[in-house]
Amino acid sequence: MQPVRLQKFLAAAGVCSRRRAEDLIRQGRVAVDGEIVTRLGTKIAPDTQRVTVDAKPVSGAQPRVYIMLNKPVGVVSSCRHPGQRTVLDLVRVRERIYPVGRLDKDSRGLLLLTSDGALHHRLLHPSFDHEKEYEVEVDAFIADGALRRLAEGVVIGGRRTRPARVARISGRRFRIVLREGRNRQVRRMVGKVGRRVVDLRRVRVAGIHLGNLPEGAWRYLTDRERKMLLKDIDTDHAL
Repeated sequence: MQPVRLQKFLAAAGVCSRRRAEDLIRQGRVAVDGEIVTRLGTKIAPDTQRVTVDAKPVSGAQPRVYIMLNKPVGVVSSCRHPGQRTVLDLVRVRERIYPVGRLDKDSRGLLLLTSDGALHHRLLHPSFDHEKEYEVEVDAFIADGALRRLAEGVVIGGRRTRPARVARISGRRFRIVLREGRNRQVRRMVGKVGRRVVDLRRVRVAGIHLGNLPEGAWRYLTDRERKMLLKDIDTDHAL
């Protein structure tokens, strides 16, 4: 087997995302053949060298799993959150998986989970530029001018949001498609035009649609969905 970067090996083994693996390496928590490694870019021979994280052995690459969940309100989009119900309480599989990005506790809808660290890293990286589509209900009628402002971009946190696609559904409901993912972005944008979100549902990530999956349920992505998601990811993904 060809040498691979240590962070890529950890991601492929399902330990964590590649970005998180880089943090673990910097923190001195990863060892190769008993020696702590802190230099990013270090390459290893997976078939001959022993890798540990926090002194626990890491086996080779695990099967890559791709899952969609229809997350209900009240569930936290993280692997561990003391005292809170998390998405891993809803999705119980043998593989070690983690959510791709976050969906606020007060929001519902499509959340992807995977054991594929490379995919996780790529979908979260700003340069990937993938779309996320939401259906939004606000507390009162929202004017056409307010919808135009959301489409053109508003300033939150000192930076203007990128142009979005916005379409009215009814007096209080609209659909918005974003190409960025700031913290609680839709809620903050809506607040800037004088309204308050009362229901926020994500219905699409990139080319993956939530469809009619019941709330609280999950399923594996189909082969077609998986190939669609992986087609622009690095070439080591076997389709």
